[in-house]
Amino acid sequence: MGKIVAAELLGTFWLVFGGCGSAVLAAAFPNVGIGLLGVSLAFGLTVLTMAYTIGHISGCHLNPAVSIGLAVAGRFKAAHVLPYVAAQVAGAVLGAGVLYVIASGQPGFSLAGGLASNGYAEHSPGGYSLAAGITSEIVLTMMFLFIILGSTDDRAPRGFAPLAIGLGLTLIHLIGIPVTNLSVNPARSTGPAVFVGGWALAQLWMFWVAPIAGAVLGALAYGAVGAGSTATEVEPGLRPAPVDAVKS
Repeated sequence: MGKIVAAELLGTFWLVFGGCGSAVLAAAFPNVGIGLLGVSLAFGLTVLTMAYTIGHISGCHLNPAVSIGLAVAGRFKAAHVLPYVAAQVAGAVLGAGVLYVIASGQPGFSLAGGLASNGYAEHSPGGYSLAAGITSEIVLTMMFLFIILGSTDDRAPRGFAPLAIGLGLTLIHLIGIPVTNLSVNPARSTGPAVFVGGWALAQLWMFWVAPIAGAVLGALAYGAVGAGSTATEVEPGLRPAPVDAVKS
């Protein structure tokens, strides 16, 4: 279990450092900034690369909502949710911490920019309301879980799950960044919020409640339309959402 949670920690570190790092360091870089499309792709690439790297070790959840959703779907042992979530949050804080060290090396840097924190109302990139933020986070996390469960089903084409999941996360960011800076991942939200404090911590509750609710709905939705899977365990490097893959 030690190696498994270490893999989740490192994978979530990569997701936060790579995804949030692209937003903080590269999104608006003069003349060659990657913009919203680049940041969306960066988040997708972190999951894609880690799915192939640690999918055969931990299943590459990198997200408390994913771990909880997989447990609800019967694809993951409920007893392993807590250690996974702890590792994911630790990895996210570590990723945000390294990003802060790098970003603060630029003259004039200020945490007032948010360090890619998630927010709603006056802290939404597009000024979207709390209701809009909750709705988007629930729906987009629901569809993310739906994609994960479908692409890792034994009946799905073998070897393509990381591509579907990574590109799915890219699409989800293209939709949701203007609304909340997009979370769909409580650990990803927690990492930057720890350093920004203030409003980011005050609004963090929503980025735990809404993604977890969406993940549960996604698990129930796939259970309704995708019943019949005989999947029993993760395939090394190919299936980033394991079915009982973790051995005590």
